[in-house]
Amino acid sequence: MSTREIPRRKTGKGWFRRDWRLYAMLLLPIAFYLIFCYKPMIGIVMAFEKFSKSKGIFGSKWVGLDNFKFIINKMPDLGTALKNTLLLNFMGLIAGFPMPIILAIMLNEIRCTGIKKVSQTMLYLPHFLSWIIIGGMVLQIFAPTTGVINATLRKWRWIGPEENVPFLTEGWPWRIVYTLVGVWQSMGWGTILYLSAITGINMELFEAARIDGANKMQQIWHVTLPGIRGTIVVLLILNVGQMMNISFDKPFVLGNSRVEEYCDVLSTFVYRAAIKNHEWARAGAIGLFQSVVGLILISTANFVTKRLGEDGIW
Repeated sequence: MSTREIPRRKTGKGWFRRDWRLYAMLLLPIAFYLIFCYKPMIGIVMAFEKFSKSKGIFGSKWVGLDNFKFIINKMPDLGTALKNTLLLNFMGLIAGFPMPIILAIMLNEIRCTGIKKVSQTMLYLPHFLSWIIIGGMVLQIFAPTTGVINATLRKWRWIGPEENVPFLTEGWPWRIVYTLVGVWQSMGWGTILYLSAITGINMELFEAARIDGANKMQQIWHVTLPGIRGTIVVLLILNVGQMMNISFDKPFVLGNSRVEEYCDVLSTFVYRAAIKNHEWARAGAIGLFQSVVGLILISTANFVTKRLGEDGIW
């Protein structure tokens, strides 16, 4: 029997002395979340006040739920903005959620490394484009008179010389264009998580499926999709939780006065209330309302998922 002394377990101070560089790397992300995520939460108080810039958050008069009553009863545009937000997000979820999964599976099946890298780069590129640039591209492609598509349709005589397809000037065509542009911009970036999940699948499962006579589609259906099911469920829950949130730049850039009734969403509504009308407290109330409903949605989706036997996000 060896008489060597068993090394004692290091204390917390010992671990910190050894790994202090790793802990130091945490300072920047911790500072980011404290400054930009947690500190602004103090502004929630504004939603319950008659806010005055001269008196500040802690000096303004407390009015309780009056701001919430006002936006519900006396701001009729809120209903339109809420409906548009939910509808556009739902269309984006239906059209956009499956696309990264399909692309990730297709990229995983490419065996030529060079083609795979070029394809990934081309798919990731739209994610880094500003919505100002994308808005200019959309206008050049879908504009009623000068757009590439309408000009091509007139050249091919599919429509009359003076006719045009109202891609950007009528409600439902604009919604479809908005959804498709959003899917194109985000689908490549969304493949990253799914590709990571696919690479974590045990390759022996694919080998066993091939031995059993499974073709490529059967391998995808019975091995690949079940292997990334957990990732799909988690991302679906997170997407459902974002149904009340919508970016400001996308509808603001792609919208126009002809479709104002269809492109007015909660983010643009808050912009008008806070920046144009200086109704800071009511804008804060709308933001708090969005957050609470989003929390309810993500909690409900997580509960339903766990009841169906899947792993939720908590």
